[in-house]
Amino acid sequence: MSAKAYLEITMVTNNENRPAAAKIYTDYREPFLAQIKGAVSKDLLIRDEDVQVLHGFDSVENAKAYLDTEMFKNDVFVGLQPLWSDDPEVKIYSVA
Repeated sequence: MSAKAYLEITMVTNNENRPAAAKIYTDYREPFLAQIKGAVSKDLLIRDEDVQVLHGFDSVENAKAYLDTEMFKNDVFVGLQPLWSDDPEVKIYSVA
């Protein structure tokens, strides 16, 4: 199934924190795909200036709902928060 919506989380992290951020991505990729309603993909995008996690969903509603899940609030968010240099930018897109 192809994504109908994307949740993009952009995080500014120092280079020394990137391996830890990548580990959190890797640790939660499979549980995200298996347990989160409507999840269809999850990709880690790395640039010199930031790191982005692109989550694919079957709907905008499910993308929004993920932000309120226990996995996001209690595991992913808590694990990533000490690695940020600034607050993350969160965007949700629908696929036309």
